[in-house]
Formats: sequence, structure tokens, C-alpha cells
Amino acid sequence: MQRHRQIAAAPERTTSESVGLIGDLIRDSLTRSDKLDVATIDDALTTAKPALLALTAGGHLDRDALIVIAAQMHLSITTVSGDGALSLEENLAAVPGAASATEWMLYLPTPAPLTDMVTAIADKHANLSAAEPPEDAETTTDRTAATVDLGALARREG
Repeated sequence: MQRHRQIAAAPERTTSESVGLIGDLIRDSLTRSDKLDVATIDDALTTAKPALLALTAGGHLDRDALIVIAAQMHLSITTVSGDGALSLEENLAAVPGAASATEWMLYLPTPAPLTDMVTAIADKHANLSAAEPPEDAETTTDRTAATVDLGALARREG
């Protein structure tokens, strides 16, 4: 399930406030799964914070999205800066689709001036990646097939 969220950045918010909201959105969306460890999520977000600050302050997230993939959730997050930030109607609600997740990945964009820094940060945590994100959630995360009781289905149809 592909979703997109936009976060108002400068001048509506400071860089730190914008990054805080991005972290909250990611955490709230991922913690819908009782199989994901909140401490691991927070550790990954703490590790990613210097990259998120640089990407937000430089306006790179206005053009290149952060991508979070967990189970059926494929969330892209961008920022809006300048005049657009002042009138942006944000949707900061948690994104559905990660309830069955047992693993997740945050893909960080690597624009030219920050490529080495972002890559080095992504290498520090198993849930961070500087690689190109997949097109959708189905191609990367564990998709546990639902078990169907064919006998129960036959009895219901009969």
C-alpha cells in the first residue's frame, strides 16, 4: 500500500522540529506491528538523525523522498519548504499497512553533496539503507501468505 506524507519545513518549522515530526510519523506507523521492537525503531531513527537533519536543512527532502517499507506499507515522506510550507495541509496520522511487519527498512536519499555522509550513516544500522528503494513493498519485505482453510471455505459456500 503506497502512501505519501508531506511535512512542512522552513519557515513553518525549524529543521529539528521537521525531523522530529518525520521520526514520530515513522515510529507511529511502524509500532502498529507488535512484532517490531520500539527500541530498535528509536535506535535507527537516532542513528539516521544527522542525515535527516542535513537532508531537511538542505531542502533535499523537498525533491527526494525518504522511503519506509514494512510489510504492505510503502511510505514516502517529503518536506515542503518556502511559501508552500506556510499553507500545507499536513496529514500526520500513522500510515496503515505495517501491522504484520516483522522487518522494515528506511531508505535514505543520497543527493550528490551528501552522498558519502548519508551512506556512512546508513551503514551504521541494519534498518537503514542508502540503496535505491524498491518500487513497492511487495518486492522487499517478508510477505507472509495468509493461510486459507479450504475446508471451511467449502462449507461456507455450500
